Amino acid sequence: MNTDTELLAGRFQEHRGRLGAVAYRMLGSLAEAEDAVQETWLRLGRADADEIRNLGGWLTTVVGRVCLDMLRSRTARREQPIDETFVPDPVIRPLPGIDPEQEALEADSVGLALLIVLETLEPAERLAFVLHDLFSVPFDDIAPIVERSSAATRQLASRARRRVQGAAPSADPDLGRQRRVLDAFLAASRDGDFEALVALLHPDVVLRVDSGALVRGAAASKVLRGARTVAEQALTFRQFADAAQLALVNGTVGMVTAPEGRPLSVMAVTVTDGRITGMYILADPERLDRLDRLDLSAGDD
Repeated sequence: MNTDTELLAGRFQEHRGRLGAVAYRMLGSLAEAEDAVQETWLRLGRADADEIRNLGGWLTTVVGRVCLDMLRSRTARREQPIDETFVPDPVIRPLPGIDPEQEALEADSVGLALLIVLETLEPAERLAFVLHDLFSVPFDDIAPIVERSSAATRQLASRARRRVQGAAPSADPDLGRQRRVLDAFLAASRDGDFEALVALLHPDVVLRVDSGALVRGAAASKVLRGARTVAEQALTFRQFADAAQLALVNGTVGMVTAPEGRPLSVMAVTVTDGRITGMYILADPERLDRLDRLDLSAGDD
């Protein structure tokens, strides 16, 4: 690698975290997000870097264009609408001591509930919303990517915003309160306390389980609704409660179940007013193995 390439690689590395964040919000897949970032680096290598005045802005629009192409390709390949049991790839980190500084850092994370809603948007809508609303990219910069006018691009984002606000549940941002609810949920599961579980669940709670296409039986993919139905499901798998540990899942307190150190499931939740309103479980063995290879397993809490 010559000196110019090394300098360019160093400048690219400064923006890599933001590019990965954009790609993950666009694609909901950690592996595909990494592919998009790598493609952005390759395109930078083919460009005249000396002519790029704002490297960060240039890279953001390029990764957005790459992701848009990937989304359109994915949509073209998909014969049926996305299954309602789909859960995007989670980002898992060890649960630290809860403090205001940590909460500020996690406030920038995007929850699985929002990613699930983003999956329902058209590719151009998703791009306009992600770049503008989540990363403050001006509409004038987004418009050329979607080949629309700035006014039309603004409408795309507005339409997406209404969908998101109507579908993404409100959540308690306090990690300490989230942890208390999850601690109580785990304790009730271990004790087999059905009524305690019901009390921790909102009457209209929704449980979404994505186990992939090959898992059958009680562990198969499903969507369940209602506190008593979801509590019954929790008790069905209570034998795994001792192997569960709390972790940060997409910036909120969630749970990783890993008997003998092998991830069996990852759960994110939405907590509102002290009760769980949404539960999102990824239990697809193939995708969990891929997350493990990416070294995203949670540590000790």
